[in-house]
Order: sequence, then C-alpha cells, then structure tokens
Amino acid sequence: MPSPNPDELPSQADCADLSGPSCVLIFNASDPSGIGGLAADITAMASVGAHALPVVTGAYARDTAQIFSHFALEEEAVDEQARAVLEDVEVAIIKVGFVGSAENLGRVAGIASDYPDIPVVAYMPSLSWWDEDPIEQYLEAFKDLLLPQTTVLVGSHSTLWRWLLPDWSTENRPSARDIAQAAHDFGVPYTLVTGMQAADQSIENMLATPYEVLVKEKFTRLEAIFSGAGDTLSAALAALLANGGELPQAASEALCYLDRCLGNGFRPGMGHAIPDRLFWAQADPDHEISENPSDQPPATPSHEPTPRPRP
Repeated sequence: MPSPNPDELPSQADCADLSGPSCVLIFNASDPSGIGGLAADITAMASVGAHALPVVTGAYARDTAQIFSHFALEEEAVDEQARAVLEDVEVAIIKVGFVGSAENLGRVAGIASDYPDIPVVAYMPSLSWWDEDPIEQYLEAFKDLLLPQTTVLVGSHSTLWRWLLPDWSTENRPSARDIAQAAHDFGVPYTLVTGMQAADQSIENMLATPYEVLVKEKFTRLEAIFSGAGDTLSAALAALLANGGELPQAASEALCYLDRCLGNGFRPGMGHAIPDRLFWAQADPDHEISENPSDQPPATPSHEPTPRPRP
C-alpha cells in the first residue's frame, strides 16, 4: 500500500473545524471480564456521547466473580501514554479509576497538576481483594497526591467511610456531608457518595459538599449482586461534564443512567451481574436477571434516564 502524500492530508486548521464528541482522558486498568476498568469506561462514555482516550495503567486477572491479581504498568509507560495524547487532543475531563500503584498515582497527579484547567473525576473502588501493604500505600498516595487535584470524588458510602473517616466513633453512620468534609480537608470540592441505605430499604446517592447536599437520588434496591457500577457511574459523570453539563444536573443524569444500566443488567458468566451500559440498544427491554447464566433477561428499570446516545 503506498504511503499517503503529506500534501493530501488535512491541515491542523481543517481538523480543528471538525465537530465531534468531547474527549475524556481515562486512567484505568484493562479488565478482561468487561465488568469494570477501561471496558466499562469506554462503553459508558460512548453511550452518553463522549469520546474516550484510554490510558492503560495495568491489567486485572479476573473473572465475573472475583479479582485474582493485578499487574501494574511502570509509571513511565503511563506517563508517556497520557502526555502523548494531551499534546495532540483537546481534553475536556480527566477520569481516574484504579491505576495499580502509588507510583502511578504520583504520575497521574503530576499530569493533572500540569493541566490545572482540566477537571478531574476520581473514583475510589473497594480494594478488599488486594493485600494490606499495597492497599495502605495506595490509599495514602491517593489522599496526599491525587485528592488535591480532584474536582469530584466518587465512591460508595462504605468505601469512603473506611478510607476517609477511619476513626469515626459515633453511633450514627457518617452522612454524605461528613464524608464530603473529610474529602474537602484534602482539597476535594465535591463528593458523590453512593449506596447509602434509606429507611425504606431503597438506596440513596448524594452529591455533597461539607455545607450542603446538591443532588439526592433514591433508587429501588435490586436483588442481583452487581460489579462494575462505580466505574460506570464515574465514567458517565465524566462524559456528561465533558459535554458541558452543570455538575448537579450531570450527577443526577449519571445516577439515572446507572440505574437503567443496573435495571437492564445481565450475567455473562457464573459470577456477578454487570450493568448493561448499552441498554438502549436492547430489542426487548422487558427482562429480568436470571440466576441461570444461560438465561439472562434484565430487570424492569426503575428510572427514566436523561442521557441518550449521541446521534
């Protein structure tokens, strides 16, 4: 095949005139099960109309039931991937998932510091599958290095509580504002707290600051055990913000999108159910998750989502 003629290639000015979806730079691990990681990020962002720029930080060895191991890339490899694309593409949002090591967190934080005008959505997953020493190193590096660069922190109530308020000693559980205050102490202006148990057994999710709750969304608890919800939510939020949404509206839409993904979830293997991030492409929306992996109808959705696939 002949090489292209440089004179026939579009100029930089021509490329700048091309309209397209907003771009989100993602730092996350490869997940061969498709439950979370880059697979979740890319699919969710495409579903709500953003273009993913995936930086591979490592790889999981896992199936749909559990994580067996994780292999982190060297920090130089992570840094080179990100800076190459940042020098070429206009990035609207940076989304950070699990990056595998304290050293990688340092590189991600350094990149975010070098691009202070780009907001950062950071997700803290449960790390209970990992060993104690790397967990401690990772959490400390995240607090000291990345939280000061983070615009919105996303995580479940139980994960953020154990991490940010380890000495909580009162009888009542910490509120979303309590957790937001703990994150704010490290420089985070907004925290999206998920999975809080409501009095009526439903699930509450709140976008909060230390001073107020900006968004409160309540959803029906589903019977199936899911994995991948956190990456799905944080990716959708990043994409909606990249497309120009105001934070409270984007958070509400991302939560409603996640609720539909879970309501239409499916079980591809013998382990957990996963969100259907492309639920809107299903020919038959009326199905429920089956305990039999060979028979997988999703549950009836409980919320109408605002996000729609980009035309």
